[in-house]
Amino acid sequence: MIGTLARRRAVGIAAVIAALGLSSMALTANAAASPRDIAALAKSSLIYIATVRKDGNQSKPAPVWFITTKDNEVLIETSPKSWKARRIKRGSPAIIWIGSMQGPAFIGKAEIAADPAIQSRIVDEYPRKYLLARMGFARPTKEKFAAEQIVAIRITPLRDLPDGFQSHPGAAAPSIDAEQSASKPQ
Repeated sequence: MIGTLARRRAVGIAAVIAALGLSSMALTANAAASPRDIAALAKSSLIYIATVRKDGNQSKPAPVWFITTKDNEVLIETSPKSWKARRIKRGSPAIIWIGSMQGPAFIGKAEIAADPAIQSRIVDEYPRKYLLARMGFARPTKEKFAAEQIVAIRITPLRDLPDGFQSHPGAAAPSIDAEQSASKPQ
């Protein structure tokens, strides 16, 4: 009985999605962090971030400190002159590995965040999470944001990359759209 009810609900939801004209592509664009990634982010102190170069290839991943929001977005800070900031400013997605280069990976929409609330959150939470920031080393401050010495970057997870996804700097980057990625060699 419960199985039949669940199937009817699933069929009903699928019919509503079809009636509204929503495709899997539209759903992917609004995806959130997976339970796998949420658990890994909660345990990790580093992420590795790669961006997409103008030629469509992956950059070399760089380890960075991060914090997360209640919506499971990832917040980082960096120099506005860094390659990752420059690429993100022109619209590059972010490829993220959680914890290590062999950790779970996802691709996300990345953007420079000028929102003072995001900047304050980074300033307040980095020292809570990182001992070196508490001690004053590599600590983001409101003054650094105001002087444009650092920028905040918000990364919204869009979809998981397969378990074991490896970095291949110089190789074609995965697409944000899962259907396009399935046809591209990694």
